[in-house]
Amino acid sequence: MASYIIKATERNIRSTLKKYSKNKYMNKAALVEKVHGVLGTTKVQAEQIVDTVFDSIVASLKKGDEVSVAGFGIFSAKTRAARTARNPRTGEMVKVAAMKVAKFRAAKALKDSINK
Repeated sequence: MASYIIKATERNIRSTLKKYSKNKYMNKAALVEKVHGVLGTTKVQAEQIVDTVFDSIVASLKKGDEVSVAGFGIFSAKTRAARTARNPRTGEMVKVAAMKVAKFRAAKALKDSINK
């Protein structure tokens, strides 16, 4: 009986979360759910597909390559120069090392589809 109540509560929580998070944001779990629905694969296979896409993008950026997805945009890695910053708590000047940061440029098609 207790397990039935727990399962019913879990279903209620899941349906409530889906209801409220439907239009606010999309996270990895939502992407996996979309891939699962479109391809009809298992959720594990759908998660592997999403992970492979993200891992491929990250690996290319680490090598210094750009990743261009037609109609979506271009991912690239930019080198940010070393600089001096101020610690807001103490006011002390701190040296920040040079680093690579991810950059994304939206394609015209993506910009146009958002603004319709």
